[in-house]
Amino acid sequence: MSKCGKIASIFEELKSTHDKTFTTKLEEFPGGPDAFLFAAKFCYGIRVEFTARNIIMVYCAADFLEMTDEYGEDNLLLKSENFLHKNVLRNWKDCILALQSCESCMPRAEKLYILKKCLNAVSMMVCTDPSLFGWPMMMYGSLQSPGGSILWNGINTGARIRSAESDWWFEDISYFSVGLFERLIKTMEGRGIRCELLAGAIMYYARKYLPGLGRWQSMQGGKARTVASFSLTPVAVDQKGLLESIETLLPKKKGKSFCRFLLGLLRVASILGVNQTCQDSLERRIGMQLELASLDGLLIPSYSDSDTLYNTDCVERIVHHFVSLESGLTLFSPPSLDLESSPSSEPLRKVARLMDSYIAEVASDVNLKPGKLRTLAGVLPESSRPLHDGLYRALDIYFKAHPWLSDGEKEELCNIIDYQKLSVDACAHASQNERLPLRVILQVLFFEQMHLRMALAGCLNVLEAESAPTGQGEIAGNATAGQIMQRDGWVTVVRENRVLKVDMEKMRSRVGELEEEFSKIKQEMKRVTKSHSSLSSPRVVARKFGCKLLAKSTDAQTDVAGSTGPTPRPSVERACSSRNSRHRKSFSLF
Repeated sequence: MSKCGKIASIFEELKSTHDKTFTTKLEEFPGGPDAFLFAAKFCYGIRVEFTARNIIMVYCAADFLEMTDEYGEDNLLLKSENFLHKNVLRNWKDCILALQSCESCMPRAEKLYILKKCLNAVSMMVCTDPSLFGWPMMMYGSLQSPGGSILWNGINTGARIRSAESDWWFEDISYFSVGLFERLIKTMEGRGIRCELLAGAIMYYARKYLPGLGRWQSMQGGKARTVASFSLTPVAVDQKGLLESIETLLPKKKGKSFCRFLLGLLRVASILGVNQTCQDSLERRIGMQLELASLDGLLIPSYSDSDTLYNTDCVERIVHHFVSLESGLTLFSPPSLDLESSPSSEPLRKVARLMDSYIAEVASDVNLKPGKLRTLAGVLPESSRPLHDGLYRALDIYFKAHPWLSDGEKEELCNIIDYQKLSVDACAHASQNERLPLRVILQVLFFEQMHLRMALAGCLNVLEAESAPTGQGEIAGNATAGQIMQRDGWVTVVRENRVLKVDMEKMRSRVGELEEEFSKIKQEMKRVTKSHSSLSSPRVVARKFGCKLLAKSTDAQTDVAGSTGPTPRPSVERACSSRNSRHRKSFSLF
Protein backbone atom coordinates (compact mmCIF):
# COMPACT_ATOMS: atom_id res chain seq x y z
CA MET A 1 0.00 0.00 0.00
CA SER A 2 2.92 2.35 0.58
CA LYS A 3 4.08 1.92 -3.08
CA CYS A 4 0.84 1.22 -4.96
CA GLY A 5 -1.93 3.80 -5.16
CA LYS A 6 -4.38 1.28 -6.65
CA ILE A 7 -4.11 -1.15 -3.72
CA ALA A 8 -4.20 1.71 -1.20
CA SER A 9 -7.49 3.01 -2.59
CA ILE A 10 -9.00 -0.51 -2.65
CA PHE A 11 -7.99 -1.02 1.00
CA GLU A 12 -9.60 2.25 2.09
CA GLU A 13 -12.85 1.33 0.32
CA LEU A 14 -13.09 -2.14 1.82
CA LYS A 15 -11.85 -1.35 5.31
CA SER A 16 -15.09 0.35 6.31
CA THR A 17 -17.25 -2.59 5.26
CA HIS A 18 -15.07 -5.51 6.38
CA ASP A 19 -13.84 -5.86 9.98
CA LYS A 20 -11.73 -8.93 9.37
CA THR A 21 -9.46 -10.15 6.57
CA PHE A 22 -10.88 -9.61 3.12
CA THR A 23 -9.82 -10.52 -0.43
CA THR A 24 -10.01 -8.62 -3.68
CA LYS A 25 -9.42 -9.43 -7.32
CA LEU A 26 -7.51 -7.26 -9.79
CA GLU A 27 -9.49 -7.54 -13.02
CA GLU A 28 -7.62 -7.36 -16.36
CA PHE A 29 -4.23 -7.04 -14.71
CA PRO A 30 -1.64 -6.45 -17.49
CA GLY A 31 1.10 -9.02 -17.71
CA GLY A 32 -0.56 -11.61 -15.48
CA PRO A 33 1.02 -13.18 -12.36
CA ASP A 34 4.57 -12.63 -13.54
CA ALA A 35 4.11 -8.88 -13.75
CA PHE A 36 2.44 -8.78 -10.33
CA LEU A 37 5.25 -10.82 -8.80
CA PHE A 38 7.79 -8.39 -10.25
CA ALA A 39 5.92 -5.41 -8.73
CA ALA A 40 5.58 -7.18 -5.36
CA LYS A 41 9.31 -7.92 -5.19
CA PHE A 42 10.03 -4.27 -5.99
CA CYS A 43 7.72 -3.14 -3.19
CA TYR A 44 9.47 -5.39 -0.64
CA GLY A 45 12.94 -4.29 -1.71
CA ILE A 46 13.91 -7.53 -3.43
CA ARG A 47 16.38 -7.03 -6.29
CA VAL A 48 14.70 -7.10 -9.71
CA GLU A 49 16.19 -6.90 -13.22
CA PHE A 50 14.75 -4.93 -16.08
CA THR A 51 15.13 -6.62 -19.49
CA ALA A 52 13.83 -6.03 -22.99
CA ARG A 53 11.45 -8.95 -22.60
CA ASN A 54 9.72 -7.72 -19.42
CA ILE A 55 9.96 -3.94 -19.69
CA ILE A 56 6.60 -3.32 -21.41
CA MET A 57 4.86 -5.80 -19.10
CA VAL A 58 6.36 -4.15 -16.00
CA TYR A 59 5.63 -0.66 -17.33
CA CYS A 60 1.95 -1.52 -17.82
CA ALA A 61 1.71 -3.21 -14.41
CA ALA A 62 3.25 -0.19 -12.69
CA ASP A 63 0.76 2.10 -14.41
CA PHE A 64 -2.15 -0.16 -13.46
CA LEU A 65 -1.03 -0.24 -9.79
CA GLU A 66 -0.42 3.55 -9.83
CA MET A 67 3.17 3.16 -8.62
CA THR A 68 3.99 6.82 -9.13
CA ASP A 69 6.40 9.11 -7.26
CA GLU A 70 3.45 10.19 -5.10
CA TYR A 71 3.68 6.82 -3.34
CA GLY A 72 7.41 6.63 -3.13
CA GLU A 73 10.46 8.30 -4.52
CA ASP A 74 11.98 6.68 -7.61
CA ASN A 75 9.01 4.37 -7.88
CA LEU A 76 8.55 1.51 -10.37
CA LEU A 77 6.72 3.55 -13.02
CA LEU A 78 9.55 6.08 -13.32
CA LYS A 79 12.23 3.38 -13.39
CA SER A 80 10.37 1.51 -16.12
CA GLU A 81 9.94 4.62 -18.24
CA ASN A 82 13.63 5.55 -17.95
CA PHE A 83 14.77 2.06 -18.91
CA LEU A 84 12.43 2.03 -21.92
CA HIS A 85 13.65 5.35 -23.33
CA LYS A 86 17.34 5.02 -22.53
CA ASN A 87 17.93 1.37 -23.33
CA VAL A 88 15.18 -0.20 -25.38
CA LEU A 89 14.14 2.46 -27.90
CA ARG A 90 17.76 3.07 -28.96
CA ASN A 91 18.64 -0.53 -29.64
CA TRP A 92 17.30 -2.58 -32.53
CA LYS A 93 17.54 -5.97 -30.85
CA ASP A 94 15.95 -4.83 -27.56
CA CYS A 95 13.18 -3.01 -29.37
CA ILE A 96 12.32 -6.13 -31.40
CA LEU A 97 12.35 -8.29 -28.24
CA ALA A 98 10.17 -5.80 -26.35
CA LEU A 99 7.59 -5.72 -29.13
CA GLN A 100 7.42 -9.50 -29.40
CA SER A 101 6.83 -9.88 -25.63
CA CYS A 102 4.04 -7.30 -25.33
CA GLU A 103 1.20 -9.56 -26.53
CA SER A 104 -0.09 -10.16 -22.99
CA CYS A 105 -0.55 -6.44 -22.28
CA MET A 106 -1.29 -5.05 -25.75
CA PRO A 107 -4.37 -2.92 -24.88
CA ARG A 108 -2.64 -1.21 -21.95
CA ALA A 109 0.58 -0.69 -23.93
CA GLU A 110 -1.38 0.90 -26.75
CA LYS A 111 -3.20 3.16 -24.30
CA LEU A 112 0.10 4.32 -22.80
CA TYR A 113 1.60 4.88 -26.31
CA ILE A 114 4.37 2.43 -25.52
CA LEU A 115 3.54 0.38 -28.59
CA LYS A 116 3.53 3.44 -30.80
CA LYS A 117 6.92 4.55 -29.48
CA CYS A 118 8.47 1.14 -30.16
CA LEU A 119 6.98 0.94 -33.66
CA ASN A 120 8.21 4.43 -34.49
CA ALA A 121 11.68 3.54 -33.24
CA VAL A 122 11.80 0.40 -35.41
CA SER A 123 10.53 2.33 -38.43
CA MET A 124 13.13 5.04 -37.94
CA MET A 125 15.96 2.50 -37.78
CA VAL A 126 14.64 0.72 -40.88
CA CYS A 127 14.41 3.82 -43.06
CA THR A 128 17.85 5.08 -41.98
CA ASP A 129 21.10 3.78 -43.42
CA PRO A 130 22.72 1.76 -40.59
CA SER A 131 26.23 2.67 -41.70
CA LEU A 132 25.60 6.38 -41.09
CA PHE A 133 24.89 5.99 -37.39
CA GLY A 134 27.16 3.12 -36.48
CA TRP A 135 24.48 0.42 -36.85
CA PRO A 136 24.53 -2.47 -36.40
CA MET A 137 27.36 -1.76 -33.91
CA MET A 138 25.04 0.42 -31.81
CA MET A 139 22.20 -2.06 -32.19
CA TYR A 140 24.15 -5.12 -31.15
CA GLY A 141 26.33 -3.38 -28.54
CA SER A 142 29.07 -5.59 -27.18
CA LEU A 143 28.24 -8.37 -29.63
CA GLN A 144 30.32 -6.61 -32.28
CA SER A 145 33.98 -5.69 -32.29
CA PRO A 146 35.25 -2.25 -33.37
CA GLY A 147 36.35 -3.85 -36.64
CA GLY A 148 32.79 -4.93 -37.43
CA SER A 149 33.02 -8.66 -36.59
CA ILE A 150 30.58 -10.47 -34.33
CA LEU A 151 31.91 -11.31 -30.85
CA TRP A 152 31.05 -14.43 -28.85
CA ASN A 153 32.05 -14.29 -25.18
CA GLY A 154 34.55 -11.60 -26.10
CA ILE A 155 36.16 -13.75 -28.83
CA ASN A 156 36.25 -12.48 -32.39
CA THR A 157 34.35 -14.99 -34.57
CA GLY A 158 35.39 -13.41 -37.86
CA ALA A 159 31.77 -13.28 -39.06
CA ARG A 160 30.65 -9.82 -40.17
CA ILE A 161 27.16 -8.37 -40.02
CA ARG A 162 26.11 -7.20 -43.46
CA SER A 163 24.37 -3.85 -43.01
CA ALA A 164 24.54 -2.66 -46.63
CA GLU A 165 21.52 -4.72 -47.70
CA SER A 166 18.19 -2.93 -47.60
CA ASP A 167 16.36 -6.10 -46.52
CA TRP A 168 18.45 -6.87 -43.45
CA TRP A 169 15.45 -6.38 -41.17
CA PHE A 170 13.04 -8.83 -42.86
CA GLU A 171 14.02 -11.80 -40.71
CA ASP A 172 13.71 -10.00 -37.37
CA ILE A 173 10.22 -8.59 -37.88
CA SER A 174 9.00 -11.95 -39.23
CA TYR A 175 8.80 -13.15 -35.59
CA PHE A 176 5.98 -10.72 -34.81
CA SER A 177 2.37 -11.80 -34.56
CA VAL A 178 0.03 -10.99 -37.45
CA GLY A 179 -1.58 -8.04 -35.67
CA LEU A 180 1.74 -6.54 -34.58
CA PHE A 181 3.25 -7.07 -38.03
CA GLU A 182 0.25 -5.31 -39.58
CA ARG A 183 0.67 -2.36 -37.21
CA LEU A 184 4.38 -2.13 -38.02
CA ILE A 185 3.82 -2.15 -41.81
CA LYS A 186 1.22 0.61 -41.53
CA THR A 187 3.59 2.66 -39.37
CA MET A 188 6.39 2.24 -41.91
CA GLU A 189 4.04 3.19 -44.72
CA GLY A 190 3.12 6.37 -42.85
CA ARG A 191 6.80 7.23 -42.50
CA GLY A 192 7.26 7.03 -46.28
CA ILE A 193 9.28 3.85 -46.61
CA ARG A 194 9.44 2.66 -50.22
CA CYS A 195 6.69 0.30 -51.28
CA GLU A 196 9.30 -2.08 -52.75
CA LEU A 197 10.75 -2.65 -49.29
CA LEU A 198 7.31 -3.02 -47.73
CA ALA A 199 6.28 -5.53 -50.40
CA GLY A 200 9.51 -7.46 -49.84
CA ALA A 201 8.88 -7.64 -46.09
CA ILE A 202 5.29 -8.78 -46.60
CA MET A 203 6.35 -11.44 -49.12
CA TYR A 204 9.04 -12.70 -46.75
CA TYR A 205 6.58 -12.90 -43.86
CA ALA A 206 3.99 -14.70 -45.99
CA ARG A 207 6.45 -17.26 -47.32
CA LYS A 208 7.55 -18.05 -43.79
CA TYR A 209 4.08 -18.85 -42.43
CA LEU A 210 2.33 -20.06 -45.61
CA PRO A 211 4.27 -23.17 -46.62
CA GLY A 212 2.15 -23.63 -49.76
CA LEU A 213 3.90 -20.67 -51.37
CA GLY A 214 7.30 -22.34 -51.26
CA ARG A 215 6.21 -25.65 -52.78
CA TRP A 216 5.75 -24.38 -56.32
CA GLN A 217 7.15 -20.85 -56.26
CA SER A 218 10.81 -20.32 -57.10
CA MET A 219 12.14 -18.33 -54.17
CA GLN A 220 15.57 -17.52 -52.90
CA GLY A 221 17.00 -19.41 -49.99
CA GLY A 222 16.16 -18.21 -46.51
CA LYS A 223 18.06 -15.26 -45.21
CA ALA A 224 20.82 -15.80 -42.72
CA ARG A 225 19.57 -15.32 -39.17
CA THR A 226 20.65 -12.12 -37.51
CA VAL A 227 21.92 -11.77 -33.96
CA ALA A 228 18.52 -10.52 -32.83
CA SER A 229 16.60 -13.41 -34.38
CA PHE A 230 18.48 -15.97 -32.28
CA SER A 231 16.72 -14.56 -29.21
CA LEU A 232 13.26 -14.71 -30.82
CA THR A 233 10.76 -17.53 -31.03
CA PRO A 234 8.40 -18.04 -34.00
CA VAL A 235 4.74 -17.30 -33.41
CA ALA A 236 1.74 -19.50 -34.12
CA VAL A 237 -0.48 -17.88 -36.74
CA ASP A 238 -3.87 -18.59 -38.24
CA GLN A 239 -3.03 -19.06 -41.91
CA LYS A 240 -6.44 -18.02 -43.17
CA GLY A 241 -6.45 -14.82 -41.09
CA LEU A 242 -2.84 -14.17 -42.07
CA LEU A 243 -3.61 -14.34 -45.79
CA GLU A 244 -6.61 -12.05 -45.48
CA SER A 245 -4.51 -9.53 -43.51
CA ILE A 246 -1.60 -9.70 -45.96
CA GLU A 247 -3.91 -8.96 -48.88
CA THR A 248 -4.94 -5.68 -47.28
CA LEU A 249 -1.31 -4.74 -46.62
CA LEU A 250 -0.01 -5.35 -50.14
CA PRO A 251 0.89 -2.15 -52.01
CA LYS A 252 -0.18 -1.41 -55.58
CA LYS A 253 2.97 -2.66 -57.22
CA LYS A 254 3.80 -4.34 -60.53
CA GLY A 255 6.59 -6.78 -61.28
CA LYS A 256 7.20 -10.35 -62.41
CA SER A 257 8.16 -11.62 -58.98
CA PHE A 258 5.29 -9.75 -57.34
CA CYS A 259 2.79 -11.11 -59.88
CA ARG A 260 4.11 -14.60 -59.25
CA PHE A 261 3.68 -14.03 -55.52
CA LEU A 262 0.07 -12.89 -56.03
CA LEU A 263 -0.69 -16.00 -58.06
CA GLY A 264 0.77 -18.10 -55.27
CA LEU A 265 -1.41 -16.29 -52.73
CA LEU A 266 -4.46 -16.94 -54.89
CA ARG A 267 -3.61 -20.61 -55.07
CA VAL A 268 -3.24 -20.87 -51.28
CA ALA A 269 -6.40 -18.78 -50.81
CA SER A 270 -8.40 -21.30 -52.82
CA ILE A 271 -7.05 -24.06 -50.56
CA LEU A 272 -7.76 -22.24 -47.27
CA GLY A 273 -11.18 -20.99 -48.37
CA VAL A 274 -10.73 -17.28 -47.63
CA ASN A 275 -13.64 -14.85 -47.84
CA GLN A 276 -14.91 -13.73 -51.24
CA THR A 277 -13.70 -10.15 -50.78
CA CYS A 278 -10.10 -11.26 -50.35
CA GLN A 279 -10.26 -13.57 -53.36
CA ASP A 280 -11.84 -10.88 -55.58
CA SER A 281 -9.16 -8.41 -54.55
CA LEU A 282 -6.37 -10.87 -55.39
CA GLU A 283 -7.90 -11.59 -58.79
CA ARG A 284 -8.19 -7.87 -59.50
CA ARG A 285 -4.56 -7.27 -58.52
CA ILE A 286 -3.40 -10.08 -60.81
CA GLY A 287 -5.55 -8.77 -63.67
CA MET A 288 -3.80 -5.41 -63.43
CA GLN A 289 -0.49 -7.06 -64.36
CA LEU A 290 -1.56 -10.19 -66.20
CA GLU A 291 0.98 -9.60 -68.98
CA LEU A 292 3.72 -10.35 -66.42
CA ALA A 293 2.23 -13.71 -65.39
CA SER A 294 3.55 -17.11 -66.42
CA LEU A 295 1.73 -20.22 -67.57
CA ASP A 296 2.57 -22.33 -64.51
CA GLY A 297 1.23 -19.58 -62.27
CA LEU A 298 -2.15 -19.57 -64.02
CA LEU A 299 -2.53 -23.33 -63.76
CA ILE A 300 -4.43 -23.17 -60.48
CA PRO A 301 -5.88 -26.57 -59.53
CA SER A 302 -9.58 -26.81 -58.82
CA TYR A 303 -10.09 -27.54 -55.11
CA SER A 304 -13.88 -27.32 -55.21
CA ASP A 305 -16.44 -29.89 -56.33
CA SER A 306 -15.81 -29.08 -59.98
CA ASP A 307 -15.00 -31.95 -62.34
CA THR A 308 -12.28 -30.05 -64.18
CA LEU A 309 -8.64 -30.29 -63.20
CA TYR A 310 -7.97 -26.54 -63.24
CA ASN A 311 -9.92 -23.55 -61.96
CA THR A 312 -10.81 -22.05 -65.33
CA ASP A 313 -13.51 -19.79 -63.84
CA CYS A 314 -10.91 -17.98 -61.76
CA VAL A 315 -8.66 -17.42 -64.78
CA GLU A 316 -11.63 -16.16 -66.79
CA ARG A 317 -12.40 -13.57 -64.11
CA ILE A 318 -8.76 -12.47 -64.04
CA VAL A 319 -8.76 -11.94 -67.81
CA HIS A 320 -12.00 -9.97 -67.55
CA HIS A 321 -10.31 -7.62 -65.05
CA PHE A 322 -7.40 -7.20 -67.45
CA VAL A 323 -9.66 -6.50 -70.43
CA SER A 324 -11.68 -3.93 -68.50
CA LEU A 325 -8.48 -2.15 -67.49
CA GLU A 326 -7.08 -2.23 -71.04
CA SER A 327 -10.34 -0.99 -72.54
CA GLY A 328 -10.26 1.93 -70.14
CA LEU A 329 -6.75 2.81 -71.25
CA THR A 330 -7.54 2.57 -74.96
CA LEU A 331 -10.31 5.18 -74.58
CA PHE A 332 -7.61 7.86 -74.28
CA SER A 333 -5.59 6.69 -77.31
CA PRO A 334 -5.89 8.55 -80.66
CA PRO A 335 -8.53 7.00 -82.96
CA SER A 336 -6.11 6.90 -85.90
CA LEU A 337 -3.67 4.68 -84.00
CA ASP A 338 -3.54 1.07 -85.17
CA LEU A 339 -4.18 -1.11 -82.15
CA GLU A 340 -2.35 -4.09 -83.59
CA SER A 341 0.88 -2.20 -84.20
CA SER A 342 0.83 0.34 -81.37
CA PRO A 343 3.22 -0.14 -78.43
CA SER A 344 0.32 0.17 -75.97
CA SER A 345 -1.19 -3.05 -77.34
CA GLU A 346 1.89 -5.11 -76.49
CA PRO A 347 0.48 -6.20 -73.09
CA LEU A 348 -2.68 -7.31 -74.88
CA ARG A 349 -0.70 -9.43 -77.34
CA LYS A 350 1.32 -10.96 -74.49
CA VAL A 351 -1.85 -11.91 -72.66
CA ALA A 352 -3.26 -13.39 -75.89
CA ARG A 353 -0.21 -15.62 -76.28
CA LEU A 354 -0.44 -16.55 -72.61
CA MET A 355 -4.10 -17.46 -72.93
CA ASP A 356 -3.46 -19.55 -76.06
CA SER A 357 -0.87 -21.53 -74.12
CA TYR A 358 -3.25 -21.84 -71.16
CA ILE A 359 -6.11 -23.11 -73.33
CA ALA A 360 -3.78 -25.62 -74.99
CA GLU A 361 -2.70 -26.83 -71.54
CA VAL A 362 -6.20 -27.29 -70.13
CA ALA A 363 -7.59 -28.68 -73.41
CA SER A 364 -6.33 -32.17 -72.58
CA ASP A 365 -8.76 -32.32 -69.63
CA VAL A 366 -11.50 -34.75 -70.66
CA ASN A 367 -14.01 -33.00 -68.36
CA LEU A 368 -13.57 -29.58 -69.96
CA LYS A 369 -16.80 -28.60 -71.70
CA PRO A 370 -16.80 -27.14 -75.26
CA GLY A 371 -18.68 -24.07 -74.01
CA LYS A 372 -15.99 -23.27 -71.45
CA LEU A 373 -13.28 -23.62 -74.11
CA ARG A 374 -15.19 -21.26 -76.40
CA THR A 375 -15.61 -18.77 -73.55
CA LEU A 376 -11.91 -18.80 -72.68
CA ALA A 377 -10.98 -18.24 -76.32
CA GLY A 378 -13.42 -15.36 -76.77
CA VAL A 379 -12.73 -13.44 -73.58
CA LEU A 380 -10.06 -11.33 -75.33
CA PRO A 381 -10.87 -8.90 -78.17
CA GLU A 382 -10.26 -9.89 -81.78
CA SER A 383 -7.41 -7.41 -82.23
CA SER A 384 -5.30 -9.12 -79.56
CA ARG A 385 -4.27 -12.02 -81.83
CA PRO A 386 -2.36 -11.20 -85.06
CA LEU A 387 -2.14 -14.97 -85.67
CA HIS A 388 -4.54 -17.73 -84.68
CA ASP A 389 -1.97 -20.53 -84.68
CA GLY A 390 -2.20 -20.83 -80.90
CA LEU A 391 -5.97 -21.25 -81.00
CA TYR A 392 -5.68 -23.86 -83.75
CA ARG A 393 -3.12 -25.80 -81.70
CA ALA A 394 -5.39 -25.69 -78.64
CA LEU A 395 -8.37 -26.94 -80.67
CA ASP A 396 -6.32 -29.74 -82.18
CA ILE A 397 -5.32 -30.88 -78.68
CA TYR A 398 -8.95 -30.65 -77.54
CA PHE A 399 -10.20 -32.73 -80.49
CA LYS A 400 -7.54 -35.33 -79.81
CA ALA A 401 -8.55 -35.58 -76.13
CA HIS A 402 -12.29 -35.61 -77.00
CA PRO A 403 -12.69 -38.01 -79.96
CA TRP A 404 -16.40 -38.46 -79.25
CA LEU A 405 -17.31 -34.94 -80.38
CA SER A 406 -19.60 -34.75 -83.40
CA ASP A 407 -18.74 -32.79 -86.55
CA GLY A 408 -21.34 -30.19 -85.62
CA GLU A 409 -19.71 -29.52 -82.24
CA LYS A 410 -16.30 -29.38 -83.86
CA GLU A 411 -17.52 -26.88 -86.45
CA GLU A 412 -18.96 -24.66 -83.70
CA LEU A 413 -15.61 -24.69 -81.91
CA CYS A 414 -13.73 -23.99 -85.14
CA ASN A 415 -15.77 -20.79 -85.56
CA ILE A 416 -13.47 -19.12 -83.01
CA ILE A 417 -10.61 -19.36 -85.54
CA ASP A 418 -10.09 -16.76 -88.24
CA TYR A 419 -8.64 -18.82 -91.10
CA GLN A 420 -7.16 -15.73 -92.71
CA LYS A 421 -4.89 -15.39 -89.65
CA LEU A 422 -3.37 -18.86 -89.93
CA SER A 423 0.29 -19.07 -90.92
CA VAL A 424 1.66 -21.22 -93.75
CA ASP A 425 2.58 -24.08 -91.44
CA ALA A 426 -0.78 -24.00 -89.68
CA CYS A 427 -2.65 -24.07 -93.00
CA ALA A 428 -0.53 -26.96 -94.24
CA HIS A 429 -1.20 -28.90 -91.03
CA ALA A 430 -4.93 -28.11 -90.99
CA SER A 431 -5.43 -29.18 -94.62
CA GLN A 432 -4.16 -32.66 -93.72
CA ASN A 433 -5.66 -32.92 -90.22
CA GLU A 434 -8.07 -35.86 -90.08
CA ARG A 435 -9.55 -34.65 -86.78
CA LEU A 436 -11.06 -31.56 -88.42
CA PRO A 437 -14.46 -31.68 -90.13
CA LEU A 438 -14.44 -31.75 -93.94
CA ARG A 439 -16.15 -28.37 -94.19
CA VAL A 440 -13.43 -26.77 -92.06
CA ILE A 441 -10.70 -28.32 -94.20
CA LEU A 442 -12.35 -26.90 -97.33
CA GLN A 443 -12.44 -23.45 -95.76
CA VAL A 444 -8.77 -23.72 -94.87
CA LEU A 445 -7.92 -24.70 -98.44
CA PHE A 446 -10.00 -21.82 -99.80
CA PHE A 447 -8.22 -19.24 -97.68
CA GLU A 448 -4.90 -20.85 -98.49
CA GLN A 449 -5.62 -20.27 -102.18
CA MET A 450 -6.52 -16.66 -101.38
CA HIS A 451 -3.18 -16.22 -99.63
CA LEU A 452 -1.40 -17.69 -102.63
CA ARG A 453 -3.17 -15.30 -104.99
CA MET A 454 -2.30 -12.35 -102.80
CA ALA A 455 1.31 -13.47 -102.70
CA LEU A 456 1.37 -13.83 -106.48
CA ALA A 457 -0.11 -10.36 -106.83
CA GLY A 458 2.61 -9.05 -104.56
CA CYS A 459 5.28 -10.70 -106.69
CA LEU A 460 3.83 -9.14 -109.83
CA ASN A 461 3.77 -5.74 -108.16
CA VAL A 462 7.43 -6.14 -107.28
CA LEU A 463 8.27 -7.02 -110.88
CA GLU A 464 6.32 -4.02 -112.13
CA ALA A 465 8.06 -1.81 -109.61
CA GLU A 466 11.46 -3.04 -110.80
CA SER A 467 10.59 -2.29 -114.43
CA ALA A 468 9.19 1.15 -113.58
CA PRO A 469 11.31 4.36 -113.53
CA THR A 470 13.79 4.77 -110.71
CA GLY A 471 11.87 7.19 -108.49
CA GLN A 472 8.50 5.50 -108.81
CA GLY A 473 10.09 2.06 -108.69
CA GLU A 474 11.69 2.78 -105.32
CA ILE A 475 8.44 4.02 -103.78
CA ALA A 476 6.35 1.18 -105.17
CA GLY A 477 9.06 -1.33 -104.39
CA ASN A 478 9.23 -0.26 -100.75
CA ALA A 479 5.46 -0.43 -100.36
CA THR A 480 5.05 -3.79 -102.02
CA ALA A 481 8.10 -5.23 -100.33
CA GLY A 482 6.65 -4.29 -96.98
CA GLN A 483 3.43 -6.04 -97.91
CA ILE A 484 5.25 -9.18 -99.04
CA MET A 485 7.26 -9.28 -95.84
CA GLN A 486 3.96 -9.58 -94.02
CA ARG A 487 2.84 -12.61 -96.06
CA ASP A 488 4.73 -14.88 -93.69
CA GLY A 489 6.48 -16.95 -96.31
CA TRP A 490 3.76 -17.18 -98.96
CA VAL A 491 6.16 -16.14 -101.76
CA THR A 492 8.35 -19.15 -101.03
CA VAL A 493 5.32 -21.40 -101.22
CA VAL A 494 4.39 -19.94 -104.63
CA ARG A 495 7.83 -20.67 -106.01
CA GLU A 496 7.77 -24.22 -104.73
CA ASN A 497 4.32 -24.63 -106.27
CA ARG A 498 5.62 -23.53 -109.65
CA VAL A 499 8.48 -26.00 -109.53
CA LEU A 500 6.11 -28.80 -108.59
CA LYS A 501 3.76 -27.91 -111.44
CA VAL A 502 6.58 -27.99 -114.01
CA ASP A 503 7.76 -31.34 -112.71
CA MET A 504 4.23 -32.70 -112.90
CA GLU A 505 3.82 -31.54 -116.50
CA LYS A 506 7.08 -33.23 -117.50
CA MET A 507 6.05 -36.41 -115.75
CA ARG A 508 2.64 -36.33 -117.42
CA SER A 509 4.10 -35.90 -120.94
CA ARG A 510 6.58 -38.69 -120.34
CA VAL A 511 3.82 -41.04 -119.18
CA GLY A 512 1.83 -40.19 -122.34
CA GLU A 513 4.79 -41.02 -124.59
CA LEU A 514 5.30 -44.34 -122.86
CA GLU A 515 1.63 -45.19 -123.28
CA GLU A 516 1.75 -44.45 -127.02
CA GLU A 517 4.84 -46.62 -127.51
CA PHE A 518 3.23 -49.44 -125.58
CA SER A 519 0.04 -49.31 -127.71
CA LYS A 520 2.08 -49.40 -130.95
CA ILE A 521 3.98 -52.44 -129.75
CA LYS A 522 0.72 -54.20 -128.86
CA GLN A 523 -0.73 -53.53 -132.32
CA GLU A 524 2.41 -54.77 -134.00
CA MET A 525 2.34 -57.95 -131.98
CA LYS A 526 -1.30 -58.59 -133.02
CA ARG A 527 -0.45 -58.18 -136.70
CA VAL A 528 2.54 -60.46 -136.42
CA THR A 529 0.46 -63.11 -134.74
CA LYS A 530 -2.21 -63.04 -137.48
CA SER A 531 0.26 -63.32 -140.36
CA HIS A 532 2.43 -65.94 -138.72
CA SER A 533 1.70 -68.44 -141.46
CA SER A 534 2.88 -66.14 -144.24
CA LEU A 535 6.05 -65.00 -142.51
CA SER A 536 8.08 -67.69 -144.39
CA SER A 537 7.71 -65.74 -147.64
CA PRO A 538 10.71 -63.51 -148.10
CA ARG A 539 8.75 -60.97 -150.08
CA VAL A 540 6.22 -60.51 -147.26
CA VAL A 541 8.95 -60.23 -144.71
CA ALA A 542 10.84 -57.75 -146.78
CA ARG A 543 7.76 -55.65 -147.35
CA LYS A 544 7.00 -55.72 -143.64
CA PHE A 545 10.36 -54.34 -142.70
CA GLY A 546 10.72 -51.91 -145.56
CA CYS A 547 13.10 -53.96 -147.81
CA LYS A 548 12.84 -53.79 -151.59
CA LEU A 549 13.50 -56.94 -153.71
CA LEU A 550 14.06 -56.97 -157.45
CA ALA A 551 10.99 -58.04 -159.40
CA LYS A 552 11.32 -61.05 -161.78
CA SER A 553 9.32 -59.75 -164.79
CA THR A 554 10.98 -61.83 -167.57
CA ASP A 555 13.28 -64.76 -168.02
CA ALA A 556 15.83 -62.56 -169.79
CA GLN A 557 16.24 -60.50 -166.70
CA THR A 558 16.73 -63.70 -164.79
CA ASP A 559 19.37 -64.80 -167.14
CA VAL A 560 21.15 -61.44 -166.91
CA ALA A 561 20.95 -61.59 -163.22
CA GLY A 562 22.21 -65.09 -163.24
CA SER A 563 25.08 -64.19 -165.54
CA THR A 564 26.16 -61.28 -163.45
CA GLY A 565 26.09 -63.06 -160.13
CA PRO A 566 24.26 -66.36 -160.04
CA THR A 567 23.36 -67.42 -156.53
CA PRO A 568 22.01 -70.84 -155.72
CA ARG A 569 18.31 -70.82 -154.81
CA PRO A 570 18.57 -72.92 -151.69
CA SER A 571 21.02 -70.49 -150.12
CA VAL A 572 18.63 -67.57 -150.56
CA GLU A 573 15.78 -69.51 -148.99
CA ARG A 574 17.99 -70.54 -146.11
CA ALA A 575 19.00 -66.94 -145.57
CA CYS A 576 15.40 -65.81 -145.61
CA SER A 577 14.32 -68.55 -143.28
CA SER A 578 17.13 -67.76 -140.89
CA ARG A 579 16.19 -64.07 -140.95
CA ASN A 580 12.57 -64.93 -140.27
CA SER A 581 13.54 -67.11 -137.36
CA ARG A 582 15.57 -64.28 -135.89
CA HIS A 583 12.57 -61.94 -136.13
CA ARG A 584 10.37 -64.52 -134.51
CA LYS A 585 12.80 -64.77 -131.62
CA SER A 586 12.95 -61.03 -131.25
CA PHE A 587 9.16 -60.74 -131.15
CA SER A 588 8.94 -63.42 -128.53
CA LEU A 589 10.94 -61.27 -126.16
CA PHE A 590 8.20 -58.65 -125.82
